[in-house]
Amino acid sequence: MADRTPLAERIAAAPISWGVCEVPGWGWQHQPPTVLTQMRDLGIAATEFGPDGFLPDDPQAKAATLAEYGLAAVGQFVPVVLHDPGVDPLPVVEAAMAGLVAAHATTVVIAAATGAEGYDARPELDDAGWATLLANLDRIADAAAAQGLTATLHPHVGTMVESGEETDRVLAGSRIGLCLDTGHLLIGGGDPVRVAQEHPERIAHMHLKDVDLAWARKVQDGSASYTEAVAAGMYVALGAGDVDVAAIVRSLEGAGYQGWYVLEQDTILAGDPADPATAKGAGDPVADVRASVAHLVGVASRLGPGGPRTSTSEGRE
Repeated sequence: MADRTPLAERIAAAPISWGVCEVPGWGWQHQPPTVLTQMRDLGIAATEFGPDGFLPDDPQAKAATLAEYGLAAVGQFVPVVLHDPGVDPLPVVEAAMAGLVAAHATTVVIAAATGAEGYDARPELDDAGWATLLANLDRIADAAAAQGLTATLHPHVGTMVESGEETDRVLAGSRIGLCLDTGHLLIGGGDPVRVAQEHPERIAHMHLKDVDLAWARKVQDGSASYTEAVAAGMYVALGAGDVDVAAIVRSLEGAGYQGWYVLEQDTILAGDPADPATAKGAGDPVADVRASVAHLVGVASRLGPGGPRTSTSEGRE
């Protein structure tokens, strides 16, 4: 592992930290020049694409836009219906992969969409639905590999795979890699530290989030919707919440993880997405991203050049 790229050079970002989301009515949407310039100025090396429509649709234009701002491409979050035998997810995924290949990205990040808009509710999935979902995940994994990409499944609140048990079922029943989103898994009732420690070989991509656990509990008990909790600030800068970021990074780096750490704080910015006059109150995500970069670089520095230090403590750092 001596020739592994240092962790500090594997920090990427995603437009959702700037409030850019595929959900209609999500909030104020910053335009690409603002987001990409701020990423670059923060020293971010790479980014995910963001939702459809954020970057140009044409694969070559996508790649050129990122290159203009000096950003490498990491991957794309692609929510698709996987559990319905009447829906073939491959055409949507293959369209996304064309852009990823053109931009020399590495990863397609799949979420098991419910088929409805938003992430505030989801149906129960029966055994037949699970069988279809798992078979589609393997189909997607094979299609990605044929394009030189890695496919990952992203457990996500309000999708068909959000909890720790559901994540375990995917790991046991399919060959796809895992995008470990530390925030979504915690909010969904899972334990991201356990997953990082028990399944590091399956983790092919990381979305690093920190979470205010009090708000996560409200989502879990139904006293707040996911959207309400995000708008209230459930996601916080790394180190300011209740996710043990250091333990997760220590486990992954110790197991030889060589992938990206994508910083994501899902954000709903105040302001009407259809009315530029409201942008004044939209907020500025730069401070949170800057703090998250600093925290992760600090965690990396404590690992040392030879990898994770030996310690019996798994406490937060």
